[in-house]
Amino acid sequence: MTGLKAFDLDGRLALVTGSSQGIGLALARGLAEAGARVVLNGRGAARVAEAAAGIGDRAVDPAEGLGLFDVTDPDAVEAGVARIEREVGPIDILVNNAGIQRRTPLEDFPVETWREVMRANLDSVFFVGQAVARRMIPRRRGKIINIASLQSEAARPTIAPYTASKGAVKMLTRGMCADWARHGLQINAIGPGYFETALNRPLREDPVFDAWLCKRTPAGRWGKVEELCGTAVFLASSASDFVNGQVIYVDGGVLSVL
Repeated sequence: MTGLKAFDLDGRLALVTGSSQGIGLALARGLAEAGARVVLNGRGAARVAEAAAGIGDRAVDPAEGLGLFDVTDPDAVEAGVARIEREVGPIDILVNNAGIQRRTPLEDFPVETWREVMRANLDSVFFVGQAVARRMIPRRRGKIINIASLQSEAARPTIAPYTASKGAVKMLTRGMCADWARHGLQINAIGPGYFETALNRPLREDPVFDAWLCKRTPAGRWGKVEELCGTAVFLASSASDFVNGQVIYVDGGVLSVL
């Protein structure tokens, strides 16, 4: 398959974790616009239903609780993935997007908050990735897209645990490739830079940081979440069938300059 047809996701089923808002919702919309049916994931039924309504008939109806599972609970993940496969169909695309941010100087960072960040940002990628891959492997096909970060490569004060978790997501992506590429799966990651999201609202509203970031970024601005969709569609489609174990940074050029 060549040309634009290689990017067509018609007939494919995608599961996007943490997709009731922000980057996850934008990626779900992008995949749906490329033709995929999308299962949204989250723990808030009302928020997931609202997000699904915004996508339209490409979103699998969450009314029966499909996708409403905690990605940090391996038993809930297994049950949720099994139900999707049983009641909707085989998952062709997984986007591991769920994650959180906590800002505290490292010397004051509470142990339980460290564990909370690791559960949400790293454990969930392993739990959902493993549950989905176990079903993709016998089918000899599947796309897994992990959401890494600019902080997979660069650190800033007060977010060391987040940085550690996203660095681990980068390496877990490579590890998944090492184990699963031979079975016909492609596992890659997207590393967003600074985007206008609820997670980054405190930074966006800080005039000092906002001015620093716009000066620091070659593109001269914050990213818009819809600007991540092209990369996601590429990695979810047949166009990327020989791309494996990579992190594509979508950051306006931040990592390219000192």
